[in-house]
Amino acid sequence: MRYDPVLHIVLYEPEIPPNTGNIGRTCVAIGAKMWLVRPLGFKLDDYYLRRAGLDYWDELEWEVVDSWEQLLARLGRDPDWFFSTHATRPYTSAAYRRGDVLVFGSESHGLPKDLLLSHTKQALTIPSRPQVRSLNLSNCAAIVAYEALRQWEGTPPPGATGCQLPSCELA
Repeated sequence: MRYDPVLHIVLYEPEIPPNTGNIGRTCVAIGAKMWLVRPLGFKLDDYYLRRAGLDYWDELEWEVVDSWEQLLARLGRDPDWFFSTHATRPYTSAAYRRGDVLVFGSESHGLPKDLLLSHTKQALTIPSRPQVRSLNLSNCAAIVAYEALRQWEGTPPPGATGCQLPSCELA
């Protein structure tokens, strides 16, 4: 493992390579791990994916899983937060902890309704004016990731010593 992730950013069925590349770059910047849940709307060797991530791919801690069930098995627990335009609780109301798992849906469909319904207390939104249907996925991931860092005053909380997920021990 290249680094001990402070957060786990999950992209559920991402479709647009530059968004995924930008999120990968954000993950390197803050020390998060990026998870991609298939199917993907692009190939992992996509030029635009690599271009958006620039030369940071060698520094990125990331993993691709074939299904939601495989993600849960690799994580060893349920994710902490789910982000959706359909949620009502603002992302700033959550108290983020080191090792939290943040789940973002695809650009065109978001997260499946059944997933949101089974995690209503963990569903968060980034408020915006009604004229805007949704924000860009890479912007959302960055907004939330840096909110976590802001809460930690730029660093993980005192006493936090590494990723607390079973999957961190597997790598």
